[in-house]
This record gives sequence, C-alpha cells and structure tokens, in this order.
Amino acid sequence: MYDYYLGGKTHYEVDVRAAEAAVATLPQIVPAARANRDFMIRATRTLTAEYGIRQFLGIGSGIPTQPNLHQVAQGVAPESRVVYTDNDPIVLQYAQALLHSTPEGRTAYLQADVREPRAILDAEELRGTLDLEQPVALSVNALLHFVPEDWKPYEIVSALLEELAPGSFLCLSHGIADVPDEELSARLGDVSGIYQRGGTPITPRTRAQVARFFDGLELLEPGITMVQAWRPDPEAAATLPPEQLTMYAGVARKP
Repeated sequence: MYDYYLGGKTHYEVDVRAAEAAVATLPQIVPAARANRDFMIRATRTLTAEYGIRQFLGIGSGIPTQPNLHQVAQGVAPESRVVYTDNDPIVLQYAQALLHSTPEGRTAYLQADVREPRAILDAEELRGTLDLEQPVALSVNALLHFVPEDWKPYEIVSALLEELAPGSFLCLSHGIADVPDEELSARLGDVSGIYQRGGTPITPRTRAQVARFFDGLELLEPGITMVQAWRPDPEAAATLPPEQLTMYAGVARKP
C-alpha cells in the first residue's frame, strides 16, 4: 500500500483495492506518505553530510522505491554502508534493487522480524557489513505504528540502540494519534480499520508517546515535528504546510 501511495509499481491487486479505499477515506494519506519519504531522504543526507555518518541500519525497509536510503547516503559519501531489514517475503523478491552499491561502499539485506532485535544485531549480514564500534544511524521510518504495545516497541528500539556506538543516531517517523479535529480523527479510525481488515493493525501514538522513543538521546533541531517540517528543503517547489497533520518525525544522537 505504501508503494502504491508513492506511485510505485510493485504491488498486487489486493494492495491497490485497500490503498484506494484508504485514499478515498483520507486523501491526505498520499501526500503524507510522500512527505515521509522525503523526510527519510533529508535525514539521511543530513546525517551523512553534516554529521559524518557512514553506516545505516534500515529497519522495515519495505519494497524498494527510488531513491533508496543507500542511494541517498552514497550520493553524498560513496563509501557509506547500509543494511536493510524487513520481515515481508515479498520484499526479499525485490531485494536485489537494494544491493546495487557503489564500489566504495556496501549494502546488505536481511530478512528479519523487528520483534527479534537480538537476531538482527547478531546476523552475519549485519556484522559483515557494519562496524558496531563506529556510529550507525538507525532508521525506523513509518514502522512502529505497526508495532502494538504488547510487542514492546520501546524495548525493541532500546535493544537496537544499546548495541550501537556513542555518536549513533535514531531517525524515526510515526503515525499520529492526537488529532483534535473530530472528523479527521474519525477518518483516521476508518483507515485503521482498512488496515486491520487486511491483517495489519495500526497503533498510532501521541506526540508524548513518540517522544518516549527518544528517551536518553539528544534530539537534533527542530525536535519532534511533522515529517514535512523537519529541516525542509527551501528549494522544494511544493511543500505541505508545516502544521498539516501527517506523521511525527525526529532525529536524535546517542551520547
């Protein structure tokens, strides 16, 4: 469905039907998805160009949609290394698109479940690609709202960050729950129902709940914002208003 929102071609008819139902209910979902993708691009570029990050771990990478994270990072620093993980076997079929690294850098793909962070950290694909003694950017974009409370999402993120060196970063975006407009809130509930009926429950969270993922970390300016408001590109031809409700986003450094 996310690939459909982004205008991609890698989806099935069942995805199209569900995505079209979601768009009919909440048209804002398409620009929100694209704004989230643009946030990933800006955050990756920022961490590579301004903070010297050369290693990235993308959790829940999803179906490849250009530009992928490694293309952004290696476009700034060709020696960058990236490990992608996802638990969807469909993604595995298209993973070759994630493995076209620059000669100087390296990429790897790991089929893994976010509920098992230890297995991700111990995987040969990760250990053979990333040096965990050096800073790593942990990219968890538009994933954790698919992780219900009983899966212990905060513990998952903490476990992943615990193994990363000081100077590492958490880059995160998340669906919102604190929607003051009653009509919009009802429409979001209807969209959640569409996902639920497709076997993918959604757990949106409030700003305070999203902030908990950054406990103990140093948030970069401008803090936690809507995705389109996190260091927006001034030259962008068309942008969403910074206050328009989309998804929460933040980037923070591990001290």
